[in-house]
Amino acid sequence: MSIRIVIAEDQGLVLGAIAALLALESDFDIVGRAADGDAALALVREHTPDVLLTDIEMPGRTGLDCAQVLAAEKARTAVVIVTTFARPGYLARARAAGVRGYLLKDAPVDTLVAAIRTVAAGGRVIPPELAAAAWEAGSDPLTDRERDALRLAEEGLSNKDIARRLGLSPGTVRNYLSEAAGKLGAANRIEAGRTARANGWL
Repeated sequence: MSIRIVIAEDQGLVLGAIAALLALESDFDIVGRAADGDAALALVREHTPDVLLTDIEMPGRTGLDCAQVLAAEKARTAVVIVTTFARPGYLARARAAGVRGYLLKDAPVDTLVAAIRTVAAGGRVIPPELAAAAWEAGSDPLTDRERDALRLAEEGLSNKDIARRLGLSPGTVRNYLSEAAGKLGAANRIEAGRTARANGWL
């Protein structure tokens, strides 16, 4: 019986290479390819694949956003993250979102193939070195609102602009950014954003 897979990756060459390599496996059926998170969700809803193989950072919804949506919808599709980012915060957020596998893009193809089969069979795949790094880094200290404010601050938006985007008052935004900086031991919003980004908390 075939393992049905949707692949989401915003870099065309990488998407094509992954699809071509996985198509060589006789028990894999690539039922869809997407270049962003929204397209990936649409394909999953249309085809109900066994596995969604997705990058994290993509236009629109990220791979983690997709995993959260599918978990909320109680979808039967298992999510496997394949990323260049070994940030412990990403792994912690992936696990919280119900992701079943987390691999780095420099892993051997055989490792990816084995991971897909393991996850399709109901198992989980997390490289030990990544799990250890996530344990040492601790949990994400940011709230969702603090994270939203930091992301927009990274784009160079003022407190007033961030407030408008989030439907909040400028004073509330200032408080969120101040709280985030304090939690991260940062001197200002820029440093807080860098620290959070480095740990995979944004």
